[in-house]
Amino acid sequence: MQAQLAEEGDVVPLSTLCRWLGVPRRTVYYEPRVRRSTVDAEKAARVKAVIERFPTYGYRRVAVVLGWNHKVVQRIFQRRGWQIRKRAKGHRPRVKALPSVAARINQRWSTDLAMVWCGRDRWCHVALVMDCANREALGWRLSKRGNAATAEAALEEALIQRFGHLGRVPGPLQLRSDNGLVFTSARYTATVRAYGLQQEFITPYSTEQNGMVERFIRSLKEECVWQHRFESISHAREVIGQWIRHYNTERPHQALGYKVPAQLAA
Repeated sequence: MQAQLAEEGDVVPLSTLCRWLGVPRRTVYYEPRVRRSTVDAEKAARVKAVIERFPTYGYRRVAVVLGWNHKVVQRIFQRRGWQIRKRAKGHRPRVKALPSVAARINQRWSTDLAMVWCGRDRWCHVALVMDCANREALGWRLSKRGNAATAEAALEEALIQRFGHLGRVPGPLQLRSDNGLVFTSARYTATVRAYGLQQEFITPYSTEQNGMVERFIRSLKEECVWQHRFESISHAREVIGQWIRHYNTERPHQALGYKVPAQLAA
């Protein structure tokens, strides 16, 4: 406007124009500075290497792996467009009864079954047993049949892993599961009693009451099963076994203060 008036022969000071228009002078003189968004190429390369190895990790878990401040990694994620899409948040009803947690090691274990596509062996079943206190995967078994024998094998592997031998557990230990035919079968319930565990079942159609092992199964699928194309059940066993070892000894857990289950084992 000042330039337009000058072309018409009227020289009006900028302060006068601001007074006429009711605009503070500082808003006219101020020129915002645009900060250049720079990213350290070496740091970005190290972050990218972790993402390529663990494509489901968010910036906080990547920061733990690298031993960096999470804000540094978050900034690299954002500026390179590597931000993982967040799940939509909404109301999720939670039951208050039978929480799937434990205050100490060997207070409550949780078990479940999941299906895995194994190429020429088609759909197979993996049975899992984990400790609800430190989220350690104690025992697992991948089989062509999701029956009581498969679930028993996973339980016995968990007993050997935790206590070093098969036999009655030294103290009260609860084993939580859903109400499926495998876990309610006479064979499986007899095995559980023989080893001295106290079997407990969730409320029907309330899988959130077995949330620990359900969350483990989701991580197994997202970080392992869906990242590979298994050719056979033997191939699946090899890869899943490697991932479970990584899960127990290397993978940081947010719920554990970004520690690994092995650090909190008895």
